[in-house]
Amino acid sequence: MKIVIITGLSGAGKSQVVKVLEDIGYYCVDNMPPELIPKFAEIYHRAANPQDKAALVCDIRGGKLFQELSGSLEQLAELGYDYEILFLEASDEVLIKRYKETRRSHPLAGEGRIIEGIRRERLLLDELRHRATHIIDTSFLSTAQLKAHIISIYGSDKDFEGMMVHVISFGFKYGIPLDADLVFDVRFLPNPFYIQELRDHTGLETCVRDYVMEFPQSVEFLEKLDNMIEYLIPHYIKEGKSQLVIAIGCTGGHHRSVTIAEALYKKISQAGHHVLISHRDIQKGV
Repeated sequence: MKIVIITGLSGAGKSQVVKVLEDIGYYCVDNMPPELIPKFAEIYHRAANPQDKAALVCDIRGGKLFQELSGSLEQLAELGYDYEILFLEASDEVLIKRYKETRRSHPLAGEGRIIEGIRRERLLLDELRHRATHIIDTSFLSTAQLKAHIISIYGSDKDFEGMMVHVISFGFKYGIPLDADLVFDVRFLPNPFYIQELRDHTGLETCVRDYVMEFPQSVEFLEKLDNMIEYLIPHYIKEGKSQLVIAIGCTGGHHRSVTIAEALYKKISQAGHHVLISHRDIQKGV
């Protein structure tokens, strides 16, 4: 029996994830009181087949009850049940935009600003985030991309064929992505940060992209990286790997890493592979 604990920031996409997991055969319970998790596991284990799987959403909507989650997970482990934690997050800017579009208030904002509620929630969830098995930043993922990502992690062969490649840009100053399989450092490339008119732009914009890719070493590195990834993918698939996370890092995660990650993403996509892209730190320190 497999149990997935779904948690994370409000507005990061937990409801969408539940729909996907239900479609691929998970028994899902939304807003589960943490104190009931061990009891649920016992009941479900008695009624379920060994291959059955469940997903439980626990988040700050539970109020004071949510504080019991850590203890309940420890009890779950003591009872011998295996579980995973799936943590969903997004940037402050994206979360604020989503709340404004839906005209909903943040659970922790009260009568204050949405951003204050988001900041409180990040602090409350910080310890749980560090315990997560998988962390997904949904800031730049479409609904279809998020679905593909979830299926690549939790789906079976009949749900997903081949391997999902996830290209992530990041800043070394914020740490290497915990789930990265391959990490590439592009800090050897000329840095747009030192060009005054480019500093406040990102690798998603033409001016930065053109600057980074005008240097021969950038073009050569991209070609060699693409060739290596193309060589590795079929071998990883042969070994049964369902997800490959490629992390491209520069100092702050705004310019060089974003440019190279976008270029690699296009090459992998054009080669016909299932691929996602996200830019973990593009909003930080700007």
